[in-house]
Amino acid sequence: MKKVILPLLLILAFSFLAAVESDPSAVVGYVRYDVSPGLNLVALPMDQGFTLASEFGAYAGANIVQKWDPVSAIWNPTITEAYPGWWDDDFAVGPGDVLLINIVARSPLYSVGSLPAPATYSLVAGLNAVMIPLNRSDLTTGSATGTDIGANIVQMWDPAAAIWNPTITEAFPGWWDDDFAVSIGLPLLVNVNADTTWPSRTATKAILTGSK
Repeated sequence: MKKVILPLLLILAFSFLAAVESDPSAVVGYVRYDVSPGLNLVALPMDQGFTLASEFGAYAGANIVQKWDPVSAIWNPTITEAYPGWWDDDFAVGPGDVLLINIVARSPLYSVGSLPAPATYSLVAGLNAVMIPLNRSDLTTGSATGTDIGANIVQMWDPAAAIWNPTITEAFPGWWDDDFAVSIGLPLLVNVNADTTWPSRTATKAILTGSK
């Protein structure tokens, strides 16, 4: 029997997960991001074999690829120069990473590859970049994500306005200002008050599969 990812969601205009069958031991699929000229926040939900930011940058048609450093609270960039294939300060990337990239043309960007282990993140007190894991289709709002993480701020990048749109929890339990929809594969910037792991390894769910 061949295992396949159930095509769970077509949520949000810019991102969705689909899956196709390959050989019996592998599951492949894709997540789509509709990116615009300028800065875009994307993730690497599928395992495409990228090991360096420069490899992903060349694939995405980006001239800048940045990864959030939660300890220093800065975006660390690698930038391509006029010399073909040369990237300053290249860095390692892998499945689950969240990246802020600069591109010059509007186009769909696909993360296509094999299904990795469910993403988990070691968060430090302060701002952290995360992606809604592919096995967390139960998270459909920023507030639900923030509650699950234990965060007090959840921010989604708006590439058209080039600003962060946050939902923030107030003193009143369960109240979040300006909540928004989320879906699997969506990258976010979240603020936590203490070091934690999310999703907790004991609570991590298997990615839903079916057989036929």
